[in-house]
Parts: sequence; C-alpha cells; structure tokens
Amino acid sequence: MLKIRLSRAWRKNLPFYRVVLTEAKKAPKHWYQKVLGFYNPISKEFKIDLEEANKYIATWAQYSDSLKKIIEKNK
Repeated sequence: MLKIRLSRAWRKNLPFYRVVLTEAKKAPKHWYQKVLGFYNPISKEFKIDLEEANKYIATWAQYSDSLKKIIEKNK
C-alpha cells in the first residue's frame, strides 16, 4: 500500500520535511518514489501539489495521520 507522508530532511535542531509518496513498510527517508511538496515547521510554510496527491489518493494511497492534520490546519 502507498502512503503520502512526511520525510525529515536537513540537520539537527533545524527541522524540514518533504511530503513524499512511499511504500507503507519502507523508510520514507531513503525509499520514497516521488516528492509532492514540503513543510517547514519553523516558518509554518507548507506547500503540496494537491492535484498530484489526489491522483495517488484515487489509486489506493493514503495520507499519514500527521500529514492529515497539517493539511486540515492549512486549508
């Protein structure tokens, strides 16, 4: 099953997340298939390609719980 979830990037004490499409069982940091956007919790900047994400949601992908909260918060 495919998941759309956050993958941590950058360095210690400076968080930055990519929104990635990945297999549910694999680690999102190294084994993602596609980058769909990003989230910066320090500046609260969030960007996602919703058209692309909705295309994958229609074909059996799911959002992670934390990403669902961020999307609802930023609508």
